[in-house]
Amino acid sequence: MRVSRAQAEENRETVINVASRLFREHGFDGIGLKDLMKGAGLTQGGFYKQFASKDDLAAQASRRALESATRRWSTAAATNSDPLEAIMEFYLSPGHLGEKADGCPLVALGSDAARQSEEVRRPFEDGIRAHFEVLDELMNDANRSNPSGKAMAILSLMVGAVTLSRIMQDENLSQDILDAAAGEVRRIARGGDVA
Repeated sequence: MRVSRAQAEENRETVINVASRLFREHGFDGIGLKDLMKGAGLTQGGFYKQFASKDDLAAQASRRALESATRRWSTAAATNSDPLEAIMEFYLSPGHLGEKADGCPLVALGSDAARQSEEVRRPFEDGIRAHFEVLDELMNDANRSNPSGKAMAILSLMVGAVTLSRIMQDENLSQDILDAAAGEVRRIARGGDVA
């Protein structure tokens, strides 16, 4: 049975959204095309009508995940009189730790992305730059052509803290890592030196 163009586009969007979640949950190499398509409720046969390769899908799914992450930051920032504090409270929270499939793609896939093709790495670089821009705007440092050292340090601290916290089996130590990172983010944001 032939699928209409509208249905084909809807199917494509579904595959990208499902892959965005499944890649974060399993890694790029931890799930195959058959299971990705099954997760989207489709057969593997239609994959190559929609995507040039698994890398093509990984790049599109990564871009979708990173755009979603940036939107989540903007939403958190809009709900608080101290937007950076709101982002930090959301990002460095136990709730975010548990969001393996919906959480930050930099945490879930960062080291994996570094080993992928340029096609897959590009959305990560773009997403990192977008996060730097948000942070610089929140710290009133957006008039720069390059990201500030503060933005780079804050994003690195937060991504690293969530990554380490997810690894820890000791829940107290996991929370201590998040708390320590939050303290350093506050110090940097208030004008503390970045080495």
